[in-house]
Amino acid sequence: QVQLVESGGGLVQPGGSLRLSCKASGFAFNLVTMSWHRQAPGKERELVAVISAVSGRTNYADSMKGRCTISRDNAKNTVYLQMNSLMPEDTAVYYCHALRRSDSYWGQGTQVTVSS
Repeated sequence: QVQLVESGGGLVQPGGSLRLSCKASGFAFNLVTMSWHRQAPGKERELVAVISAVSGRTNYADSMKGRCTISRDNAKNTVYLQMNSLMPEDTAVYYCHALRRSDSYWGQGTQVTVSS
């Protein structure tokens, strides 16, 4: 049974930082491309960052403007999203995603709220 469980969200003041975690199980994590997406109220879900399996290549959406870093720890089957200099516009539910050849999987999401 494939499962992705996000954690690390919460309330943070503008300018603050958060590190999100996504613990994976039920598949060969080290061979699968992982990514983070987010969805704000009334808006489409958008890609935030992606990290490939073997090469570890990373790519980022313009929305974070260099303020986040995606990484993975294959020994722990976990992918991370470090977010800095957070702004109210970053408020959203953040989702972990696993992409395989024949299927893909979503986590349940974790809420990030940026407010003073």
